[in-house]
Amino acid sequence: MATREQRKPSTTKRMIIMLLIVGLLLALLIGWNVMGQVMTAKFRENMPVPPQTVTSTKTGYDQWQPSQTAVGTLRAVRGADLAFDVSGVVTKVNLKSGDTVQEGQVLIQLRDDDDVAALRQAEAGSALAKVTFDRAKRQLDVKAISQADYDNAAADLKAKQAAVQQQQALVAKKQLRAPFSGRAGIVTLSPGAYVNSGTAIVTVQQTDPMYVDFFAPQRNLGALKVGQRVALTLDAYADRTFEGVLSAIDPKVEGDTRNVRVEAAVSNTDGALVPGMFANVSVDVGDQDRQLTLPQTAITFNPYGETVFVVKPSEKKGEDGKPALPEAQQVFVTTGSRRGDQVAVLTGLEEGAEVVTSGQLKLKNGTPLIIDNSKQPKNDPNPKPQEQ
Repeated sequence: MATREQRKPSTTKRMIIMLLIVGLLLALLIGWNVMGQVMTAKFRENMPVPPQTVTSTKTGYDQWQPSQTAVGTLRAVRGADLAFDVSGVVTKVNLKSGDTVQEGQVLIQLRDDDDVAALRQAEAGSALAKVTFDRAKRQLDVKAISQADYDNAAADLKAKQAAVQQQQALVAKKQLRAPFSGRAGIVTLSPGAYVNSGTAIVTVQQTDPMYVDFFAPQRNLGALKVGQRVALTLDAYADRTFEGVLSAIDPKVEGDTRNVRVEAAVSNTDGALVPGMFANVSVDVGDQDRQLTLPQTAITFNPYGETVFVVKPSEKKGEDGKPALPEAQQVFVTTGSRRGDQVAVLTGLEEGAEVVTSGQLKLKNGTPLIIDNSKQPKNDPNPKPQEQ
């Protein structure tokens, strides 16, 4: 008769049985999961794709002016911050803030009594030296004096005349004059105030025409030429465009940035433009051509390239026998330059193709489309900021 120890399964045998049971359970779970995924995929394949509401537009050719854009800074054709060469007390202020001044006009006068008195003294000495020189010249002609006496009289006259010129320069330094015609800035001085030499007193700017300085990459240098049309837009004048011409191109490229400095001249007869303002600059380069255009919102960017969704009529029939909704078809395109809200399409589309302009995020090939063009995305070649 077998003992209890002989009838009891060994430990190895029990482990094998347990592993077999666990493996069977895992196989059942995996099979159930795979079967569920297969059933779900078949269900999704048979489930109709819900239609999506989008906007659309038809491609067409527009006249396209190639341009280069940049951000520039306005600069007066001539401008200076005026200061005295000498220190002194202000006696007269001959202008108000914002006045239009003429070249040579005395703007501010410093106290110059001592200098004027010294000038009068120098002028008297010069006049006496002139009389003495003339007398010596007549005497030399009749040999009444020696050549040395004549030379001394001539040298004394030149010295006295130089003293007059020196004193005139000192008196002139007490007057602050406009170096050119223009518009003065804000004046804060009053008579009696003391000013130090070199301290800026007032700015004078000649603002018609205005210059705008901007930088262009060296790769675009070949397309820029003096005389090309330039258009400026500023945040301060959202509904206005200022026109000018490209006036100069710097003969060297900046070594650090590889950009070249460019200057344009813009008319400013009404004084709307102010030095120091920022402006968006657009330079017309080349001749106009025809380009197939779309709103930039129609382009979808992904790692494989640029695509659009084209609206294609469906070949299916609805339950009522009528044609089904149009469907989306993804097409790869090549885009070119941009202007405002528009982009030029070089390849991938033909004129008249209907393209989705908004609502592409939920689309894929074959998605039914409901076209609602009651509110279209922006498609303006020259958009302007709008006040909120």
